[in-house]
Order: sequence, then structure tokens, then C-alpha cells
Amino acid sequence: MRCLFLGDVMGRAGRNAITTHLPKLRDAWRLDFVVVNAENATSGMGLSGRHAGVLLAAGADCLTLGDHAFDQRDMLQFIEGEPRILRPLNYAKSAPGGGARLFNARGGRKVLVVQVLGQVFMKRPFADPFSALEGTLARYPLAGMAQAIIVDIHAEATSEKMAMGHVCDGRASLVVGTHTHIPTGDAHILPGGTGYQTDAGMCGDYNSVIGMDKAEPMRRFVTGMLREHFTPARGEATLSGVYLETDDRSGKATRIAPVRLGGQLQQATP
Repeated sequence: MRCLFLGDVMGRAGRNAITTHLPKLRDAWRLDFVVVNAENATSGMGLSGRHAGVLLAAGADCLTLGDHAFDQRDMLQFIEGEPRILRPLNYAKSAPGGGARLFNARGGRKVLVVQVLGQVFMKRPFADPFSALEGTLARYPLAGMAQAIIVDIHAEATSEKMAMGHVCDGRASLVVGTHTHIPTGDAHILPGGTGYQTDAGMCGDYNSVIGMDKAEPMRRFVTGMLREHFTPARGEATLSGVYLETDDRSGKATRIAPVRLGGQLQQATP
């Protein structure tokens, strides 16, 4: 199976990168399944129902969120009627929506997508992501009901993301980190057959401070004073993420490669 995971979509520039590149990539790379982390797609804070529709229409099979899952108020209701959007599994129990779902991919195959939030250095006290994930992986063993399993760990600490990768090794096809917006150079296959990258990066303008127009963050760092709200940078975005190939029988990764297309970074594509 050929899968693509794209990192945090950041504002208008990130949405434009998705709508420009993703339809072409689905055909050129013969993609079977696409996951997009979209928690910053609307003004850099959360995801609106309208913008969710834009990303899904561009070719995303699943949208994951994160700690800003419900910054846009309409998502509280929209997510209930759109099963292709996942909020973190270990979010508040009263939160609408779900954190794991079995999806249909091309050729009648099934893909399980799960998202969890990290605890280390995060501002809000979320439930333990490792315990939350354990029950889901036990219900859906790799190469059983699901021919592929993709885990999005939305977390600040690289150590926590790495630990999640090793905990899931041999039990998931891909563990990929989101949230920090900076793509890491450690895409590899773990000993048990799980593809791993600490952070997928963002789909946004890298002539910025993690996707925000750089003037206000620079002012705050230099002077310690707040003058304006953060606003997403609007230059050409880089499409950042991870490409994965899996073996249908075992569900394990056979190839992993970073994706950085357009904009500032211009690195590798499969």
C-alpha cells in the first residue's frame, strides 16, 4: 500500500499547498491513502468545517487535529457528522468525535488511523497517550482487521515521540510526530517494521516562525512585549510530510521517505 502523511497545515498558505499539490500527487504516486494533520488550517488556530471540506475535496482521506482541535467553535458540531476527521484519542472524554477509525482504502483494504496527544511540555493535562493507544492497538492487530495502521502523535517532546515509536514497533505501519512544525531528518524503519519520523513538519510558509508571520514573534522574543496577534505567514508554502509503502500481508513498512515539495525547503520526494 502507498500512503502519504502530510504535517500540520498552516493557514491559507498551507491550504493552498494542499489544493495545489495533493490532487496531482495522488495520481502521480498512485497513492492508496492520505492523512493530513489540519489543526492549524484555519487562521493558524484549529480547523473550521468549511476548510475541512476544502482539504477533503483536495484528496485527503482522513484529517487529524491536535491540541487546537476545537479552537474553531463550529468543529464541535461539524466533527460529529464527519467521520473522516479525528481528534486526539486521549482528549477529554466528553469531547465530540473520535480518536481512532478504520477507513476504507483502495482495493478493499483497511487502514486504521489513530491520533494521540503527548503530555510532556504541553500546556493542558491530557490523559496518558500510551495507555489510551494500547487498547486500540489490541482491538485492531496489524494485518488483522487493518492492512495498515497509522499513528499520529501530536507532541512537543522528541523523546516522547520516539518512545511512542518504539512502543508501537511491529504493531503499526507508521508512527509520525506532528505539532512542532519543523520536519526532522530521521525517517527510518524501526527493527520491528514500523516506519517512523519524529516530526512531519508543516504545510506552510517556512519564511516565518513555525508558520506565523515572523514580525510579531521576533518582537516578543527581542522585547518581551506583545503588540499584535500572531497571524499565519502567506508566502509560498512547502508541502511537508512522509511517504510510506507497506507490505499488505504483514502491514509493515517496506519504504519510508520524507516529502518536501515547493516553497522554501525543496528537498526530497519519492
